[in-house]
Amino acid sequence: MKRKYVVAAFTATVVAAAGLTGCSAGDSGGGDGTDGPVTITILETKQTNIDAISKEIPGFEAAMKEEGKDIKVDLVADILTDEQMQTKVTQQLVAGQATDILDIGENMAIGWAGAGYLAPLDDYLNDWDGWEHYYPAVKEAMTRQDGSIYNLPSGAGVLNLFYRKDILEQVGVDTSQPETWDELIERLVQVRDATGDNPIVVPAGTAWGGGTWGEGFQPLLGGTDKEYYDSETGTWDLESPGWLAVFDLYADLVANDLLPVADLQNPNPWEPTKYEKFPAGEIQVSAQGTWGWKFDWGPEGATPIEGLTEKVSTWQWPGLRDGDEPYGWSSTGGGYAITEDSENKEAAFEFIKYLSSGKPLAEQLVASGAASARDDLDDVAPYSEEPQLLQAGEDLKESVFIVTGDGAEQIAQAVASATELILSGASGQEAYDAFVANATELLGPALVKE
Repeated sequence: MKRKYVVAAFTATVVAAAGLTGCSAGDSGGGDGTDGPVTITILETKQTNIDAISKEIPGFEAAMKEEGKDIKVDLVADILTDEQMQTKVTQQLVAGQATDILDIGENMAIGWAGAGYLAPLDDYLNDWDGWEHYYPAVKEAMTRQDGSIYNLPSGAGVLNLFYRKDILEQVGVDTSQPETWDELIERLVQVRDATGDNPIVVPAGTAWGGGTWGEGFQPLLGGTDKEYYDSETGTWDLESPGWLAVFDLYADLVANDLLPVADLQNPNPWEPTKYEKFPAGEIQVSAQGTWGWKFDWGPEGATPIEGLTEKVSTWQWPGLRDGDEPYGWSSTGGGYAITEDSENKEAAFEFIKYLSSGKPLAEQLVASGAASARDDLDDVAPYSEEPQLLQAGEDLKESVFIVTGDGAEQIAQAVASATELILSGASGQEAYDAFVANATELLGPALVKE
């Protein structure tokens, strides 16, 4: 078992914190065998996931009974924000009181795997015939720096550029896939001149938080420069040329009045941009993930767009430099992990397999607006009835993702600060220079490539 350590943010006082609500793995009985009787626990913190998993538990227990296995599932439903979950579950992991299965986001998986709180899944995956159906880009994205996989994605997505096809057609602007950013900028200028709008939103600045890196800068960087992180040494190459290329792009967008600068400096920049102006057709292009079809603009989303699939379509990210080709950026989102302290790892993986296959998976993906991370679900209802999710699954086959490790949060902070400078009028070079200085200090010498 990996040596466990507690990061500085969680001191000994956290271990003693009262009111932990997680179920200790040791209380669930049964050991590692799957014949039973075994009770496994799973934590869900989003209502959509709670509803979806609740629906699947009876079918799983019945399926196990048919195989002669007595496995029960206790769902721990605790509505939390991501920040609240990270704090609370870290407390539970430190105290050995976390549930057997966690449904967690990518950043949590990286941190908790590195701290030794999650069990590696490699042996289970290699013995499961379903693993061969996962897209290579997804497998790569789930592989941590030590070469192991610690969480299996419950769904996946692609970050693309969503665009208002109806508005572009009205003003006579080409809607075919732009091959380069120069080509797209020419079109955006046409839209700006025809409408008076700032036609594109890509997350930028400090107010957008981690989204500036994860939903804007990193997809642009990863399609342009695949050498900015050295997985062998675990260091960041701050001199890699893609950084400046992306900062220059942001600066070009600002200089041409294409980005909604004032909105990006709003305390909640996604509200005036994605939730007001894009639905109103006043922003015509938006960086967005697959989940936008459901949670942002779908019938039950934050701000529904009537006739969504007729009015909105997607482009892949255009190439930024000579030789770069359009691409999609993989987004694995969350995934199922097994805690290292679980005494029921095999039974827990049985449930993960069930949730990650066939109709149970199809139902969860439709509920969450996610694409399938595997290639054998296109004919499985209700997933087969969702054309936008099917297209996202196709895009995943050739999508891009760069695996990174320690320091991602510090890089995100430095990128947000540097792009904030651009929103205030700095050049791409000035932003890049500030980024290098800030990132170097935040990362420390051990994480910066020499």
